[in-house]
Order: sequence, then structure tokens, then C-alpha cells
Amino acid sequence: MAEMSVQLVAVERRLWSGTGTFVSAQTLEGEIGILPGHEPVLGQLIEGGVVKIRTAEGETIVAAVHGGFLSVTAEAVSILAESAELSTEIDVNAARSALNADDGEARTRAAAQLRAAEQSA
Repeated sequence: MAEMSVQLVAVERRLWSGTGTFVSAQTLEGEIGILPGHEPVLGQLIEGGVVKIRTAEGETIVAAVHGGFLSVTAEAVSILAESAELSTEIDVNAARSALNADDGEARTRAAAQLRAAEQSA
């Protein structure tokens, strides 16, 4: 099976790096799916989106991503997020509580965290 290099990086840290067979992300233009050999593309990630990576080993990595960019070449995908959390790191109870926050940004972040946690289950 064809593979590509994939990096998921937030401003504060690298969340995941390795070899993958598929990446999906939500951009301002809509959801995009990337397979090895994809045409080069640069996309802006939405606030409160979800990124999924299928690894070469068959695992699925899911993350809540808040802004940033997606850069694709024929051999590699780089997800450069302003901030992001892996689904395994998300406190679901805290995210549910934040859905009722007065702050719209906190609600958007919480909704993305809950979608990422649900998609990894």
C-alpha cells in the first residue's frame, strides 16, 4: 500500500509524526481527504475542526484542531495548527461543561473536542 509522511504539529508541540495512508481535515473550502500521491495543495484549517490520520500500521489518530494550515505534497502532509489536542488527551466532561460557556471560542473548541473524542471511540 502507498504511504506518505505525515506531521501533526501545533504551535506548542508536535502531536504526531510518522507514516500514513490517509489524512482528512476540515478546511475553509470544505473537508478534504488526502491519499499518497495527491496533488500539492495548501489549505486553511477551520477553527474547531477535526483531523484524522490513518497510520501505515492501520491505527487511526484523531485530533481536535483549532486553526492553522494544511500543506500537501506528493510525498508528505503537514498539518500546522494554532492549537490541537489528540482525542486521547481530551477531558470529555470538561468539554461538555464548556459547551455552555459564554465565550463563543470556548464553545467552538469544546464542540471540536467532543467530535474528535466521538470519532476515535
